[in-house]
Amino acid sequence: MPKRPYAKNLGPHASLNKGIMQKQDFRKSNSTIKWVVLTIILITTVIGGSFISGTFYPNNWTVEKIEDEFHKKELSQVQMLGLTEPEFEYTDKATFLTATKKCVEYLNYTTDRMSRVPTSIIMSMAGIESGWGTSRFATEGNAIFGVRTWSLKTVPHMKALGNPDAPWGVKKYTTKCQSVKDMIRILNNHPAYEEFRIERELQIDKGQWDYRALMVRMNAWSTNPDYAEIILQAIVDNKLP
Repeated sequence: MPKRPYAKNLGPHASLNKGIMQKQDFRKSNSTIKWVVLTIILITTVIGGSFISGTFYPNNWTVEKIEDEFHKKELSQVQMLGLTEPEFEYTDKATFLTATKKCVEYLNYTTDRMSRVPTSIIMSMAGIESGWGTSRFATEGNAIFGVRTWSLKTVPHMKALGNPDAPWGVKKYTTKCQSVKDMIRILNNHPAYEEFRIERELQIDKGQWDYRALMVRMNAWSTNPDYAEIILQAIVDNKLP
C-alpha cells in the first residue's frame, strides 16, 4: 500500500509535545487578553473618575471658565435684543425700590460679574442717600447718591443751597440710572475702596454675600460713623434679599 504524502512518522512522543505546545499558546493568549482587559478597565476608571470629579466637584478654573462664558452669552443677548436702560419711574418708597432694582439688573447685564455690587446694598444706599428719591438733588439733577465733583467748569453739577460758595458741587446726570452706574464705577475704581473690592472677590469665590463685611469696607463713602449700620438696617427693614 503506498504511503500517503506528508504522513511522516514523528515518533511516540509527537502527540504529547503537540498538546504541551497548544497549552502554552493558550496561556500566552489568555495573558494577553487579561492585560488588554485590565488596561481598558484602568483607562475607563481614570476617564470616568475625571468626568465625575469635574461634574460634581468642579475646580475653580472650570467654574470661572463656565461663568465667563455665561457672562459673554449675557452680553451677546443684550446686544442682540437691543435692550435699553429702563425708565426710572416711581411715586413712593416701594416703587422707588422697584425702579432702582430694575436699573441695577440692567447694569449687571453689561457689567463683569467680578465688578458687580450686591443689588440690596445699592437699593438701600440709594434710598438713604436720596430720601427714597425725594431729595432736591435726585428730583432736579437725577443725583441719587450725592457724588461730589470739583471739576466745576467741565462737569454738570448742582450746588448745595446751604453752601453755594463751596469749591465742589453735586454731579448731575441725564438719568437716575446713570447715577447708579457712576456709583458702581466709583466703588470699582477709587483707591479708597480697594479693601471692599478684595472682600467682594473673596465672597464671589465663595458664592455667598456678606453685606456687613462689605459695608464696613465702604466707610469712605460717608463721614457718618454709623453709615454701615444705617444701610444694613434699611436692608432688613425693607426686606431686601
